[in-house]
Amino acid sequence: MKATDATFSEIVNRSVRVPAILVVVSSRLPESVVYLGDVIEAARSFQGRVQVVSIDIDTNPGMLRALQVQSVPVTIGLLQGQAIPMFAGVAPRDQVRGVLEQFLDLAIQQGVTGRIELAERAAVDEEDLPPLHQEAFDAIERGDLAGAATAYEAALAADPKDLDAQAGLATVGLMQRTQGVDLASARAAAAQHPDDISAQALVADLDLLGGHIEDAFGRLIELVKRTSGAQRTAARDHLLQLFTVVGNQDERVKRGRTALMSALF
Repeated sequence: MKATDATFSEIVNRSVRVPAILVVVSSRLPESVVYLGDVIEAARSFQGRVQVVSIDIDTNPGMLRALQVQSVPVTIGLLQGQAIPMFAGVAPRDQVRGVLEQFLDLAIQQGVTGRIELAERAAVDEEDLPPLHQEAFDAIERGDLAGAATAYEAALAADPKDLDAQAGLATVGLMQRTQGVDLASARAAAAQHPDDISAQALVADLDLLGGHIEDAFGRLIELVKRTSGAQRTAARDHLLQLFTVVGNQDERVKRGRTALMSALF
């Protein structure tokens, strides 16, 4: 399965049910693509207990920043929304298999025992999209984030309770805010200005995009605790947007909402 800047958050969220191996490749480096094939081959013997996902950083620069990739290929485990570093560079096939076995043992210990069929059914369901949702998806695929936002806004105008459109619009907003952002510079600015809403919110966005969901929530909850008035409202509203991106059924969102209520009252 291929991931993009637009679909990465969904892949991370799906790892709550099905363990995933993310292989970061570059279409300009054939050896990374060959290595991806080795990982896929090693995963086949586990009969759907792990899903292999690839992402091409040449066409998905957001992931290059979010994952802080220095060179490719890079192999990362995704389990319950958390990223687990595995390999940097090309690893021998037998070593890949051994690490996959350990990864699956960890998944079982954490109660993540789904199989790839769950993800495949979800992907099939997503192919049959309402017209405005399809328009938004197509816009994202061609890099037209403004067009995607317009399509989702139209869907919400037609049905304000369209939860998928709400999540889609929030995700597009996340992508727009992080487009072209240098991760190191953003973190440095946030460290220098701990109570700057914009600086902290941007790092929270980048954390969420990189799969560090609880870190993103925690940063903004602490900001809510430290601020008041318009600043507190801005921090709260930004956090609510990130809750929408992840999805209200996610346990981390449920915990985050409880923590937010405690911070507010």
